[in-house]
Amino acid sequence: MVTLSHDMTLDILRCLSVNDLLRFKCVSKFWCSWIEDPYFIKRHLSYSLKTNTNRSLILRYCKYQFLSVNYDSPKTTRRLKQPLSEQKKYIQILGSCNGLLAVEGDDGRIFLWNPSTRKYQVLPSTEIEFPSPPIRCSRSTYYGFGYDPVSDDYKLVRIVQLLGAKDEYFHSEAKVYSLRSNSWRRIKDFCFYFISYRQLGFLANNVLHLLAFKTPESSKRNLVGFDLRSEEFSLVELPEFCLDENIYFDVKAMGGYLCLSATYWELGDIVADVWIMKEYGVKESWVKLMSSTYPDLLLCSPSEVPLAFSKNGDKVLFHFKLNRDKRDSLVWYDLGSKRIEKVGIRGVPIVYDVDLYVESLVPLNQKPPRG
Repeated sequence: MVTLSHDMTLDILRCLSVNDLLRFKCVSKFWCSWIEDPYFIKRHLSYSLKTNTNRSLILRYCKYQFLSVNYDSPKTTRRLKQPLSEQKKYIQILGSCNGLLAVEGDDGRIFLWNPSTRKYQVLPSTEIEFPSPPIRCSRSTYYGFGYDPVSDDYKLVRIVQLLGAKDEYFHSEAKVYSLRSNSWRRIKDFCFYFISYRQLGFLANNVLHLLAFKTPESSKRNLVGFDLRSEEFSLVELPEFCLDENIYFDVKAMGGYLCLSATYWELGDIVADVWIMKEYGVKESWVKLMSSTYPDLLLCSPSEVPLAFSKNGDKVLFHFKLNRDKRDSLVWYDLGSKRIEKVGIRGVPIVYDVDLYVESLVPLNQKPPRG
């Protein structure tokens, strides 16, 4: 009988799913120690990211229930027991990175949660250190979650802004939570004005991004990046056509790239373009990925940013909130044939929010919930 070496065994194990690895921890103490080893956990995650495997969609519905959908086989679904399962209360996903989700309950408590291992960690609370405003102000809070490979640390950024009714008062506070130290700390204030009441940062190239204005009166939107390594804010250049006031655009992240969608009228038709930045930070590297006037691709809002590429990169996944029958839908758009294929998922609710995550063994400090 042939006995596999330690390295060969790890090479095989890193290709498996998290569910399989959790079961194989029961094989022996040696296997358990191998699978829990930080070096193996990083190898497994790196393999999943490089090969686009172990990817899942997480659907949130009824404000507190979660459903995991296998990315490559949508018919494979499972219900997730979230950290606040004993309470039927609203939970929002603040960000997703390397298999960890940052989530917030309606009581303001924030958790880091690994749905694959069912482990979670409650973050310590931190006060908002605003001075008492002289006038009546509106307060907005913004979050972004990501990973800093230099310090090997997961960070949650929180930005809180106060703005007077007539823009005569403005105050901003930025803090960063570190998973490694399990603590919050104040950083340099964010000097831009946000666009929406509650915006979530999106991650590309280890940088969190948000759309903001330089001044409250400005009509030009800017893409602001927060580098998780240097913890500095900077502007990221957009294509020239974004200066046109007749073009509606939005920016997200897809497949590790910055992804921009632009919608405009042309010869009586609504045209939807999708662009990606091939080389991060280089304005000239924005390239058009697709352009469509297909009616089924324009079912709800003026602009739709795609979610992800398919495994071989020839299709793009979109999430739509359909106006005509008031239900959500996932569709694949084939970049070659320009055809649309609806994603059939059994047992999916009518209305839901969707996020992406890669199944991983990335650890947290607290034990999984009972049950």
